[in-house]
Parts: sequence; structure tokens; C-alpha cells
Amino acid sequence: MASLAQRMKEAMDLRNISQAEIVKRTGIGKSSISTYLSGEYEPKQRNIYKICEVLNVSEAWLMGYDAPMEREKLTTIPNSELESECISLFQLLTKEQQSIIISQIKGILSNQ
Repeated sequence: MASLAQRMKEAMDLRNISQAEIVKRTGIGKSSISTYLSGEYEPKQRNIYKICEVLNVSEAWLMGYDAPMEREKLTTIPNSELESECISLFQLLTKEQQSIIISQIKGILSNQ
């Protein structure tokens, strides 16, 4: 499995985006981005989301999972770290698994 640092560098090269541009567009500090790129430290979910937005890649792919690199367009922006994590995990599921989860959520909501 490719590391987050490797995937981040790959996406930066592909999109022709510099470390300075990521710092500017995400608001994440230069030293933090450096530690992510060196593989010393893994970003928190909220920073993974910000980086993925700038690089236009999926969170699951950036985290090294066998997932499509392309970022799916969301109709809403996650309001919390928990929502971002739910989206990232959901993207790792197969279409069949996603359908099961949607059915379960609908069942929970109908019982409220």
C-alpha cells in the first residue's frame, strides 16, 4: 500500500501544485505540510480533507487505499471531522455495501 506521503507527492506532481500553494490554499502550516511529505507525521482527518480538496483527489486514495484517485463531487461540504471521516469510509465501500449502509440509515431515520 502506498504511503500518504508518496501519494501526496504524486498528486502534487500531477496537478503541478507546490508545497507553498498547498500551505496557502489550505491554511495548514508549512512545517506541518513538510512533516506530511516526509512521512514523519500523518495529518488529521480535517487536514486530509483540505489537502484532498486542493489536490482534487479522494481521501481514500490519498490515505493509500486501493481506491480511485478521482475525487467525487459532493453536494454539501462536511461540517465536522466526523462527517469527513464518514465520507472517507463510505468511499472505501463497494457499491453494494454503500446500498446496504444507505438502507440502514433510512431505517434508523424512519424510526425517529
